[in-house]
Amino acid sequence: MQFERLEAAPTARCAQNMKRAPEPDAPTETEMRPSRGTLRGLDWLNFLLADVQSGVGPFLAIYLAGYRWNEESVGLALTVGGIAGILTQTPAGALVDFLRSKRALVGVAVAALAAGALLIALFPRFWPVMGAQVLLGGTSSVFLPAICAMSLGIVGRAAFDVRQGRNQTFNSAGNVVAAVSMGLLGYFVSNRSIFFFVAAFAAPTILVLLMIRPAEIDYELARGARDGGKRARVESVWVLFRDRPLVLFLVCAVMFHFANAAMLPLLGEMLAKGRGRSSMFFMSACVITTQLVVTLLASWSGRKAGIWGRKPLLLIAFGILPLRAVLYTLTADTALLVAIQVMDGIAAAIFGVVSVLVIADLTRGTGRFNLTLGAINTAVGIGAALSQVIAGTIVHHVGFRAGFLFLGGVALAAFAILYFFMPETHNTRLENV
Repeated sequence: MQFERLEAAPTARCAQNMKRAPEPDAPTETEMRPSRGTLRGLDWLNFLLADVQSGVGPFLAIYLAGYRWNEESVGLALTVGGIAGILTQTPAGALVDFLRSKRALVGVAVAALAAGALLIALFPRFWPVMGAQVLLGGTSSVFLPAICAMSLGIVGRAAFDVRQGRNQTFNSAGNVVAAVSMGLLGYFVSNRSIFFFVAAFAAPTILVLLMIRPAEIDYELARGARDGGKRARVESVWVLFRDRPLVLFLVCAVMFHFANAAMLPLLGEMLAKGRGRSSMFFMSACVITTQLVVTLLASWSGRKAGIWGRKPLLLIAFGILPLRAVLYTLTADTALLVAIQVMDGIAAAIFGVVSVLVIADLTRGTGRFNLTLGAINTAVGIGAALSQVIAGTIVHHVGFRAGFLFLGGVALAAFAILYFFMPETHNTRLENV
């Protein structure tokens, strides 16, 4: 009888372990071995998407100013695009969670973005620009959750920190190439040619999507499953937002983008006054400086986020923002204003990488990674859109110095909330799964 009990115990344990094992045809996270072609396709997709998106950001403010749009009208145009993004961010995240064909979704969004750029180039009047901004804002909301979902589904959680840093590196390198190209086009050809450049790069971007093999994207993992072989328990998004750390991060992210979103467009408008066509060249120098720093620091941020944790890096990014706002008010020298963009690059490199990792930490095992990412981007979009119109109005009535100091005050408050209330999220969810 004693021998039978000894035999039964390991048998029961083996049976229990067999129940916990993943399905044979669903690889676990540690077994994921994406092909070189898929990884290169992901690299080039990030690179080329930067080329497609760059021309409809800070360059738009200078382009419209060249057609005698005032600060309030430019702010309104940027706000309309932001509102379109706000209304589509959460549905876009839910759509990315739901659809298996991430590549097709990105392809459609790229084609729509190219169409919006052509509309701005051909009809720089009020209603065509507003319509184009709606199209651009609505379709651009697809890119971040789709790229993050594909990345997580391809490399797994263990490599996601490094992969996210690599994504940001290639994206920023693409921004550098785009900024140089657009600056040269704006200076030697015309500001309008920039938007034709954006449309032209849509075709190779769509072709690069074909390099990514859809069979190598783990659907469950891409939407926030615990691992590649176990289905996620799909949580309600309202349940997620009762999580205090997630709400705190949401508040911090909104305030960060509120303070940051209007700074570069306002700087562009300030540089545009009295400089004619050369203002596009100076804006390119600002964008190049920022993106070069992001290119150099993004991979480092991804690696260090897995060693130091998320919060120390976020404090660096949040602490830089109010300092940058104050420095803008202390000089009118073009070279110094461009040099200050180094600080923008440091903050952008850290926040762009680490913010996605924090959301992945807080939604681990819920099956709602991309929906939550979209919902947070909705709130962030509200902050960014309000930033454009409120800061533009302050500048129009009081001046650029008051606008920058107002944004710096918001950034300082965001830093205080992050420092005193936001917990570290790295590995905290592992203890509870």
